[in-house]
Amino acid sequence: MPPEPPRDPSGLRVVFLAHAFPRHEHDVVGGFLLRLAAALRGEGVEVTAVAPAAPGVSADERLAGVAVRRYRYAPGRAQRLAYAGEMHRRAASPGGAVALAALLGAGAMAARSACRGADLVHAHWWFPGGVQALLARSGLPLVTTLHGTDVRLARSRPAARAVCARVLRRSAVVTAVSGWLAGQAAAIAPGLRTPPRVAPMPVDETAFHPGAGDQHRDELLFVGRLDRQKGADVAIRALAELRGSAAALPLRVVGGGPGLADLRRLAGELGLAGRVRWEGQLPQAELADRYRRAVALLVPGQDEGLGLAAVEGQLSATPVVAAASGGLLDVVTDGSTGWTFPPGEPAALARTIETVVAHPDTAARLAEAGRRAAAARFTTQAAARAYAAIYADALRPGP
Repeated sequence: MPPEPPRDPSGLRVVFLAHAFPRHEHDVVGGFLLRLAAALRGEGVEVTAVAPAAPGVSADERLAGVAVRRYRYAPGRAQRLAYAGEMHRRAASPGGAVALAALLGAGAMAARSACRGADLVHAHWWFPGGVQALLARSGLPLVTTLHGTDVRLARSRPAARAVCARVLRRSAVVTAVSGWLAGQAAAIAPGLRTPPRVAPMPVDETAFHPGAGDQHRDELLFVGRLDRQKGADVAIRALAELRGSAAALPLRVVGGGPGLADLRRLAGELGLAGRVRWEGQLPQAELADRYRRAVALLVPGQDEGLGLAAVEGQLSATPVVAAASGGLLDVVTDGSTGWTFPPGEPAALARTIETVVAHPDTAARLAEAGRRAAAARFTTQAAARAYAAIYADALRPGP
């Protein structure tokens, strides 16, 4: 008999499991998940998101028309594992480990409840979402998406790698936001039902765009979490090595994190205290303005899952200089849609910045090419169509 055709995704009910679903419509934390969930309605897919509780956030609500259920896993303000980007660090303490176990259990119970009447579960990050999906034992097909931090966790210790492999092998479809992450998934869990598929998350093209008219560009820009992996220290060290007309440029650092004090100290030691402008996390409208004012966006992180800042910069027609590492190679093609440099080498980054500054016409041409490439791959509609097709494949009858 011929194989049955895949189920039409129209009218599907999908449960999102995520530890970082936005707490409000303008929350930058996990904002791409809300954009995807809302856009999937246009593809006939209704999403219910299941996420941890947080202080001051409703247990049941609708954001942009998407139903969100938040589960409690600790008393009141002790619910601090999610949303801060520090789950793994906070879980390392004895109290944090207890909270993490409670989060896994409470999330599994909430997932099981949400799955009643649903067709499919979509876990964002294999941990904790994919683990919660297995614990829930809903019997529904599972799609697991790898975003980057979860892959670094799997690579950090054998036990995590083994659990990750189990989640991926139990998934009907595994997706990753970049080709590099898809390769990592295949190495962690050989023999998957189907090869991991590359399906990026959406970027808000309504917020990130070139703007009207010529923009005055007068600074370098770094956007990201202030930790070792994101490489802000590389950007600061490169600033100290700039020569010629680039030597007077300031660097604006947008973001927060545990490395802030060390980075401030580094800037002072290098004599750059007056040239580095520090900002915390910004609303999207303000962040978009920073992109449009930048001579170049510096993205020096290593082993990035994708590098959403690079995509946002490209959509804003900002010249992007990125480390030749991880998923950034999916976004920036050297000499075509931006520039790359050897990761972890401030001198190489400095020479590349000097090239951008010395050749503004070339910089504008590559920035426009980057904008077109990003618009073709990372719009909300493109992501929604891709995932509707993935859900149809996940529901295809098979062994």
